[in-house]
Amino acid sequence: MYEKKIPENLDCGISVCMKVMGGKWKAWIIESIHDGIRRPSEIHRQMETEGASLRVITMHLKELEDLGVLYKKIYPGTPLKVEYYLTEVGMSTLPLINAMSQWGKEKKPYLIAGERTAYLAAN
Repeated sequence: MYEKKIPENLDCGISVCMKVMGGKWKAWIIESIHDGIRRPSEIHRQMETEGASLRVITMHLKELEDLGVLYKKIYPGTPLKVEYYLTEVGMSTLPLINAMSQWGKEKKPYLIAGERTAYLAAN
């Protein structure tokens, strides 16, 4: 198994938060599952227009499950049906995700270079 050369420092709350929320797709995955999209293929379908590969989505789902943010329910049958659900810890990330979304909407004009001058002039 792969072992990191530099050990993680999980004494800092930001480090712990970034372990869960870090990664391009993790917040989107959590939000999608909260919105009722539970199957890996459905999550991928929703995000593939943004460039998310099925491999990366699957890897993030596994990481979030290992961290206890999600739990996986496997339904018997052929083919197997897998669905993901948020745990209590996963539900506790939703206010953080909503705050990030709100901040992004508010600061988007400033962060887009072409609109920065107009934003600064207006504020």
